[in-house]
Amino acid sequence: MLSYQHAYHAGGPADVHKHAALAAMLALLTRKGRGISYAETHAGRGLYDLDGPEAARTGEAAAGIGQAEADPASPYGEALAMVRAEFGPRFYPGSPVIAWAFLRPQDRMTLMELHPAEHAALHETMAGSGASIHHREGFERLLALAPLSPRRGLVLVDPSYEVKTEYADAARFALRLAAKWPQAAIMIWYPVLPAGRHAELLAGIAPLRPLVNEVTFRHPPSRGMTGSGLAIANGPYGAREALDAAMTAGTGIFA
Repeated sequence: MLSYQHAYHAGGPADVHKHAALAAMLALLTRKGRGISYAETHAGRGLYDLDGPEAARTGEAAAGIGQAEADPASPYGEALAMVRAEFGPRFYPGSPVIAWAFLRPQDRMTLMELHPAEHAALHETMAGSGASIHHREGFERLLALAPLSPRRGLVLVDPSYEVKTEYADAARFALRLAAKWPQAAIMIWYPVLPAGRHAELLAGIAPLRPLVNEVTFRHPPSRGMTGSGLAIANGPYGAREALDAAMTAGTGIFA
């Protein structure tokens, strides 16, 4: 959706959930010397100023990263420390920058972002990272590129879900990507809403037998998300244990 800008939601409870899990998966995948490919279908701008007008308007960061208890020695804690040291204590990393914290010279990063302003900001944020950045629709472009090299990898699927059909679209994409690139772990984020629309997504990807992790927000807004969900297909060895450990970052945020 060209109307969606993640700056309004950066650092919120859903980001703490998603990014703590992402950091944990990347730490697992980069334990060994073999290179990996990391890709995103909806990358956003990569870095967010929590003192900016967008974050101030929603207050989501105050309810999320502002209350998070990330262990400094955890993968998520290490990524946060790197960003704060580089940019300042009031900046928050999007998923591309979290990935940048873990990727090594032998690894490759491919990012898709369709929104023109977000795509331009992403280019600026990721300058020097070596990432391949595409101004294209994420599902279509990544399916055209897959399988990436190195073959071992991780794909983050993170659409806005502003359109109801995106749940089914994400499921169809995951099934097609798994068939084209079986060596890749596929991590799908989704919002948990009172309407329960994510059930369509989970039913669609059931053949992939994903690891599902959902959290409920301790203080949900009066309207919108009550929680956050992740489905990880073909996760690396130790994914369940690493995911459980990563959720301690949400102590005080998640019910």
